[in-house]
Amino acid sequence: MGFKSSSRDSNPEQNSYNPDLSRTPTNAAEDKLAGSGTNSIEYIEPIPSVRTWVKDTVVPTKSGIKDYIISLFPIATWIYRYNLTWFIGDLVAGLTVGVVVIPQGMAYAKLAMLPPEFGLYSSFVGVVIYFMFATSKDITIGPVAVMSTLVGNILTETLPHLPQYKDTPWVIAGCLSIICGCIVTAIGLLRLGFIVDFIPLPAIAAFMTGSALNIAMGQIPALMGNNSNKNYNTRAPTYLVFGNFFKYIKDCNLNAAIGLTALFLLYLIRFICNYGSKRWPQYKRHFFFASTLRTVFVILLYTLISWLINRGDPEHPKISILKTIPRGFKHMGVPVVNSTIISEFAGKLPPAVIVLLIEHISISKSFGRVNNYTINPNQELIAIGVTNLLGPFFGAYPATGSFSRTAIKSKAGVRTPLAGLITGIMVVIAIYALPPVFYYISNALLAAVIIHAVGDLITAPKTIMSFWKISPFEFIIFWAGVLVSIFSSIDNGIYTTVIASAVLTLFRIAKAKGRFIGRILVYEQVDNKHGPKSPTLTGKHRNVYVPLDHSDGTNPAVRPQATTSQGIFIYRISEAFLYPNATHFTDHMVAEITKQSRPGNINPYGSLGNRPWNDPGPRHKTSSHINTNLPELRAIILDFSGVPHIDVTSTQNLVDVRKQLDRHADCSVAWHFAGIQNTWIKRSLISAGFGGSDDTKTVFSVASVGVKQDYDVDQIHTHADGLTRPLYKSEHENSDIANLELNKSTVQEARIKDYSESPSLNESNDNRDLEQTYVHVPILGVNRANFHIDLDEAIRAAESELRPGSVFKQALE
Repeated sequence: MGFKSSSRDSNPEQNSYNPDLSRTPTNAAEDKLAGSGTNSIEYIEPIPSVRTWVKDTVVPTKSGIKDYIISLFPIATWIYRYNLTWFIGDLVAGLTVGVVVIPQGMAYAKLAMLPPEFGLYSSFVGVVIYFMFATSKDITIGPVAVMSTLVGNILTETLPHLPQYKDTPWVIAGCLSIICGCIVTAIGLLRLGFIVDFIPLPAIAAFMTGSALNIAMGQIPALMGNNSNKNYNTRAPTYLVFGNFFKYIKDCNLNAAIGLTALFLLYLIRFICNYGSKRWPQYKRHFFFASTLRTVFVILLYTLISWLINRGDPEHPKISILKTIPRGFKHMGVPVVNSTIISEFAGKLPPAVIVLLIEHISISKSFGRVNNYTINPNQELIAIGVTNLLGPFFGAYPATGSFSRTAIKSKAGVRTPLAGLITGIMVVIAIYALPPVFYYISNALLAAVIIHAVGDLITAPKTIMSFWKISPFEFIIFWAGVLVSIFSSIDNGIYTTVIASAVLTLFRIAKAKGRFIGRILVYEQVDNKHGPKSPTLTGKHRNVYVPLDHSDGTNPAVRPQATTSQGIFIYRISEAFLYPNATHFTDHMVAEITKQSRPGNINPYGSLGNRPWNDPGPRHKTSSHINTNLPELRAIILDFSGVPHIDVTSTQNLVDVRKQLDRHADCSVAWHFAGIQNTWIKRSLISAGFGGSDDTKTVFSVASVGVKQDYDVDQIHTHADGLTRPLYKSEHENSDIANLELNKSTVQEARIKDYSESPSLNESNDNRDLEQTYVHVPILGVNRANFHIDLDEAIRAAESELRPGSVFKQALE
């Protein structure tokens, strides 16, 4: 189906705007116009088929397969353009992140209940593998506080059931990493990364805040040195750890002096650098690097202090230290993966996968927006999936994107993902060259580093207040997630926020409310600051459609013009019209229509015995019981401009409502649809009998596409979207002539309007100019009488059916 040409010529019998709108000129003016004519093309809109949909969206093409394979390795799109300028930026950023990730990695390994060296292994694998699959230049993959805490919780729960791995807990951590990597990689390869979008910002903020509080509280005992008591479980819910801290506060020792002063120094240096960058902005970059290196400085300082305290008897230190860190990759090998291990942590897989997803994607998206580039979520999932698949071969445990290290990398001026390779080289040097230095690092110092790092994950009060101002329900969900994380566990906090957010979304969809709308004629007003003091009207006007009840905040003094007096009701559906909300929409619509219109038959039941039990009206209905001031129902216009999808249930619901309202009106009510967004909605409505007959519609909108000599009617081109459109031959194809609304009774008036508005056809033109023909095409298919481009067209179509002589009017009479 496509375009069909028709034209007006000197033969009166052939003069027609289109085959279904033929009319013979009856006066001189019409004869004159007939000489010029208006060339038109009848457009029959194609109906989509399942076969076409499968072919276009499901069956891959050769080029699509090629693009898919290339997209798996984004490095191929930029590595050949690598240059010295990029290298300098990557070198600075890579070295900066390297000096931060080394102490953080060892600290986070302690959170994961693993020896410190496993944090170094995870740091190396994350940064080295990621750059080949990255679509973000800023993200840094490695051990993070929240994921490490989850791994530690999993090991705490599973080790009692797997005593054979009591001395090698990294075996379980490696198996967990591979399973999580397989799941995340599969999600990325199948292009299912959109599921991350189902986790809203309040849920992420609650998860991060609750996790930060949980982690920080769990590190305070190590910071203060009173975690040696066996009855003190730092993996318990946050509120219990807080209570136990004060219960065993008497056990604090010299570690508290190291931990508290180190934590204070970390915050002091950051405060001084932040103040200095504002006070002396010309040295802002210097203050940034000083602030970034504060962790390294504090660790070196307190490691020196630890060495001075413990150098006399390193085997029996006065403060808790790391002691021996093996040199090199001592735990490389094929990881152990079996059903016994998997079955023990299977119940913990969902929160582990969720953490991998939301931490990495939320961070990479945020920094992509800040630095003006777009990431590919599916490819990012493949990157962290492959990282966690290969990491256990080097001894790594599950890793994902780090917020703090990503922020440092971004501010350091990173240019490409290759900076990760430089960071990886630094980690390798640390693994082989620095283990003797690591021996004297204080555990209280590492606790201070962790508390300082996770403090940035707590949601700021300003952001929390914005939740309240924007959506009080989501504000409540945020606090519910935080409180559950504090009084139960991080896992349950994740479940609480995700489930509560999903329930809220479903409730909003199910309870979405439509609105009856009316028309307002608005004029354009110009407020010229350099002209008259009062605004002036330009004379330009248009129709807008707003709710009759002013629920959208429109000025109550402006009364929309309703069409209910003619028996025409306009109803706007503002959401996807699907099974959860279909009945809610139509119940509201039917209730209001039956209230605002009188029935077509005063007593449709006849005798009392035929009357339904739930009709509470008078025993014997007469005309006195009917409000004759109310109109009879004649047409319903549904504004579908906000409806992206409909389904079987909602379509059947419309069919049932049509029957119900037909009985109320005692006639066949006309249904019109305006602003339908896609052809599949039209297909659904047509299958339910709502499209109208195959006869040409009486009112439709056309648009000018140029003059006849610029328009080759015989050349029809099939585009990639499957629709046919004409080919144009000059720059006049976009000549601006106002859209026309035509109907059978006003075809000639429309032509006169076209004659007066056409730039080449006016009273001063000669006969040769009058022979120039403008070509107009319908915007929508002319074979569906009840589908309209906008509400203006729909209202005119509904009104035309009520005019004397119309088929609908004759049927009523």
